[in-house]
Amino acid sequence: MLALPPTAFGQQVLRPLGQESDKESAASEITNPFIRERADPWCLRHTDGHYYFTATVPAYDRIELRRAATLAGLARAEPRVIWRKHESGPMSYHIWAPEIHAIDGQWYIYFAAGRAEDIWAIRIYVLACTDPDPLTGTWREKGQLKTNWESFSLDATTFAHRGGRYLVWAQKDPRIRGNTNLYIGRMDTPWSIAGRQVLLTKPQYDWEQIGFWVNEGPAALVRNNRVFLSYSASATDHNYCMGLLTAAADADLLDPNSWTKSPQPVFRSSPAHSQYGPGHNSFTTTDDGKTDVLVYHARNYKEIQGDPLRNPDRHTRIQILRWKPDGSPDLGEPVTDGPLQMPKERP
Repeated sequence: MLALPPTAFGQQVLRPLGQESDKESAASEITNPFIRERADPWCLRHTDGHYYFTATVPAYDRIELRRAATLAGLARAEPRVIWRKHESGPMSYHIWAPEIHAIDGQWYIYFAAGRAEDIWAIRIYVLACTDPDPLTGTWREKGQLKTNWESFSLDATTFAHRGGRYLVWAQKDPRIRGNTNLYIGRMDTPWSIAGRQVLLTKPQYDWEQIGFWVNEGPAALVRNNRVFLSYSASATDHNYCMGLLTAAADADLLDPNSWTKSPQPVFRSSPAHSQYGPGHNSFTTTDDGKTDVLVYHARNYKEIQGDPLRNPDRHTRIQILRWKPDGSPDLGEPVTDGPLQMPKERP
């Protein structure tokens, strides 16, 4: 099973805003692209029985949140804007890759943002909501999540494991060649890390160094007595792809030697299926909680006119996550656009 953050919200029945009935939604077909013009998708299946979804919007100016009683229902759920960028100063430009997490009875959103005066001064920021309903509740700014040094940093994710909570994120180290590496740190609050941040991976293979030397967009999945961290690499065009880090569940996750890195991409463009640049994923499950699901973005054409970052055609897609006999994830290749064959619910 997926490792979900602890929560104290209980089993509330929350009707999705602008959403059809649960019965109608459950009978609906899932089709890719799942949600159009939404990159860096984050999908949380919460203990209240609902799915929560957020992602980067093409204007890079706000954070949206949507909720549905079923996975299929997210495609039709009404997005609610819960926060907008500032006019100047911190959090005023390049609002990227929000993630929603439920931690100790509160909601948190982690996202990256620059400044209107310095658009590439990207840092990690946190929003918090103490209300039970994050779509109608009040979100408050907790400010910048400080790392061990000040530099380009983004794509923070968090997960709880064996009594501890960890933050994993991408950051530039001026002493290391390239753009961003992945780091891990232990959290002392949901908006801060304590102690030393640890380098997990830097772009070292050719497939991680195309266009840009990038490791970013981490997502954690705890399964089969192991901790898996997927991540994305290279430029955000058709070269964008995903790698995988693996550690034993009982290992010291702050020890770089606890992790092994796949020497090849585990998910990459599929010309045969007309899917290009898949990456920046999250993990969720089917409605019955028994089958893992990969959520990611990709384009359905290869050649991009202009700046890939100004292209809105990175659509959210989903597909079933398979497992190899050795207990490691088998992402396969991006499926073709169209209706998605989902497993029937099992008793």
